[in-house]
Amino acid sequence: MCGIVAAAARNNIVPVLIEGLKKLEYRGYDSAGLAAIAGSGIERVRSVGRVAELESQSAALSSVTGIAHTRWATHGAPSERNAHPHVSGNIAVVHNGIIENYEALRDELAAKGYVFTSDTDTESIAHLVEETLKSEPDLFPAVRLAARRLVGAYAIAVIDRRQPGRVVVAREGSPLLLGRGEGGNYAASDASALLQVTRNMVYLENGDIAELTPDSVRIVDSAGCAVERPVTVSQLSADAVELGKFRHYMQKEIFEQPDALANTLEMVGGSKTIQPGIFGAEAAAILGEARSILILACGTSYHSGLTARYWLEAIAGLPCTVEIASEYRYRTSVANPDQLVVAISQSGETADTLAALRHAKSLGQGKTLAICNVPESAIVRDSALRFITRAGPEIGVASTKAFTTQLAALFLLTLVLAKVRGRLAPEAETAYLEQLRHLPVALHKVLELEPAIEAWAQKFANKHHALFLGRGRHYPIALEGALKLKEISYIHAEAYPAGELKHGPLALVDREMPVISVAPNDTLLEKLKSNLQEVRARGGELYVFADADSEIPETEGVHILRLPEHYGELSPILHVVPLQLLSYHAALVKGTDVDKPRNLAKSVTVE
Repeated sequence: MCGIVAAAARNNIVPVLIEGLKKLEYRGYDSAGLAAIAGSGIERVRSVGRVAELESQSAALSSVTGIAHTRWATHGAPSERNAHPHVSGNIAVVHNGIIENYEALRDELAAKGYVFTSDTDTESIAHLVEETLKSEPDLFPAVRLAARRLVGAYAIAVIDRRQPGRVVVAREGSPLLLGRGEGGNYAASDASALLQVTRNMVYLENGDIAELTPDSVRIVDSAGCAVERPVTVSQLSADAVELGKFRHYMQKEIFEQPDALANTLEMVGGSKTIQPGIFGAEAAAILGEARSILILACGTSYHSGLTARYWLEAIAGLPCTVEIASEYRYRTSVANPDQLVVAISQSGETADTLAALRHAKSLGQGKTLAICNVPESAIVRDSALRFITRAGPEIGVASTKAFTTQLAALFLLTLVLAKVRGRLAPEAETAYLEQLRHLPVALHKVLELEPAIEAWAQKFANKHHALFLGRGRHYPIALEGALKLKEISYIHAEAYPAGELKHGPLALVDREMPVISVAPNDTLLEKLKSNLQEVRARGGELYVFADADSEIPETEGVHILRLPEHYGELSPILHVVPLQLLSYHAALVKGTDVDKPRNLAKSVTVE
């Protein structure tokens, strides 16, 4: 993990590799490297830190065949010796994923005389391919034979100095796609890395092995049979992954949310009614048969699922369970074939969510729905139904627009389920659709609060802990606010349902612990006011995000920011945006790396 770019072309590919790595920086990484066939050997450059340093070190290098990588450490600390590519004899390898049987391979290969110079699982792949080449000198079948011995998730790219003009790649579990270009062919973990050279993408299936030359692409499946994978013309725009006028991608993506929501809701933009078909051709039948909901997700997507549970049970009348994907697949659960399984993921390649989805299907739960931002992703392909959120590329590691568009998609799902169950009156349907259409305008007004939120953030810079409170459907929004603050400012933050304060967390409250509360004007507001008084009685300082008509007075120790309007059931989508801005500006004051927070990666494609 975390990003691969590879190329076989007629012209110098080193600038292409470097530019591709820059486009993959959003995925998170701690080191970078590239290897290229130059003359009669392999030239390798590796660097701890940013791709800019690698670019400087490789300025004089020129080649037509090469591989490159950004690494997020799993096996072995971030260091040059552990950075990819790894070399064994005549070959070089880059790898995303985790090889679960690397220790056994390491012992076997060490016994044959191979010397290991890193702590990584990847070096075992390099030596394994080199050993296989002794009996099978053609790189393409050699990689296929070596891949058969690998247990785990991987995407790999391999070059051999004796076979210039060729790159061989393989995929099992981790994302990898090909780019078909004029004068060259390419591979990468993400389409954004290849937009500089082509829009024609080929998405590899699990078990596929592919050989790239400047003029051709050859693919075989896990059985070694030749296969054709369709060419997809990417709809991504090169401009969409540029920073533009903003200081950071996170800030850009926060401010893109009105447009992202408009794109997500476009299919119901002019409709007077909502139809199951927005989730797929078979949606009417599958959703009509659902008797309960199971949502599988991780991180921010998990919080969107927790929010949706309130909607699904209150509006659609369906019992809903929300599971952390990494826990669900490892516990004994009771299978329910009448349950709709909803997998939520920004990338559609989140390893734990994908594995949990497949586990649910293996239990006979075939009613599956993917809510995802990437149409060609594995989770989408593995689901019977799908909804593409159309948020556009999300580069910042801390998710923002993916979250709000997931919430919009989940609210649409709620309305469809309510309608097929006869629980959505025509007047309620009309009112909800009007609210959804107004969301982008309402969000624009919320974003105008940024200067006031920035002033609040100044007070957080010297804090070490923070507490977030919410009630009802806004409790998951408090969870998301705490996660954002942790992710990018490194301030320890926890979130609780406000009613839980007196059951333990109140012991933490003092004047050094800021307490952030989400306080919409809903049926739980009076209860929330009582909880806030508990905080003030202990000397805690309150920062309250309220609605315009919430009767919470601003007094000493109680700071109020009022959102322009109350938004009913859809209020969580508006209330999370100020929390995103608060985290962003707190991180700015602290001087952290906002878009690439330490120890984190954007697309978590390993367990």
